[in-house]
Amino acid sequence: MKSRGVGMMRGVWGVGLIACLATPLAAQDEQIGIAHGATPAAVTIEDLDGKSVDLRRHIGKKPVLIEFWATWCPLCEALFPRIAAAARTYGDRVDVVVIAVAVNQSKRSIQRHLERHPMPFASVYWDTDGRTTRAFQAPQTSYVVALDATGRVVYTGLGDGQNIEDAMKRAVTGGSGR
Repeated sequence: MKSRGVGMMRGVWGVGLIACLATPLAAQDEQIGIAHGATPAAVTIEDLDGKSVDLRRHIGKKPVLIEFWATWCPLCEALFPRIAAAARTYGDRVDVVVIAVAVNQSKRSIQRHLERHPMPFASVYWDTDGRTTRAFQAPQTSYVVALDATGRVVYTGLGDGQNIEDAMKRAVTGGSGR
């Protein structure tokens, strides 16, 4: 029997999942999902060991780049080198958070994937019931949100053509990009 959260996620992500698999989207810096200037609602999520984590651990402390991700998402895979490069450039000045969506994957499949394909980010979380997806209004995987040090959204983008360096720069400079 499917859990209520996974069923709800499938309903929320049905169109986005099809779009992710069928179309190499490259929308960037548009009003996609959560509004620019907004501060996301406080959300509790799980780490891959099943422990609760309050995302406020990251948000509002320093700039944060968040990607909604799945092991099966080709756009996420194509975006990964840019996120990894930007994470190396900005180091500990920016937190990179990966939100693994609960669609067609499990915590165990994510752990196996990360064993084979490690990410240089310590923060990979599991959105088991879709709360984080709803809080950020994530339309599909490969959705990226950058927040400045106050927790305000300064960038949203979708697809594999995003300028992650620019998103990180906006997060660090509070949205000005300078």
